[in-house]
Amino acid sequence: MLPKTPKPAIWRFIKGSAKTLFVLEAVCFAASYAVYYRMNTNREFRQHINENYPFVLDYYYKIGEIVGDNRARQADATYWNSLKKSD
Repeated sequence: MLPKTPKPAIWRFIKGSAKTLFVLEAVCFAASYAVYYRMNTNREFRQHINENYPFVLDYYYKIGEIVGDNRARQADATYWNSLKKSD
């Protein structure tokens, strides 16, 4: 029988890096889903995003229009305009 040779350091590095990358990707996916869920359920959060990061909200609306809910942009604009008029 041949004695076991230790694995080269590069393979240990690749294996550790792959595990780290997998965990990092899972965390990023969870965070992006949490932001999407909050934008999908909270109109005040969408208003905050609109005031501070309008390009993000524009992408959110575009995705919604592709999926099929094309009235969200109009409903939010109507609601926010009515808030401005009442102030």
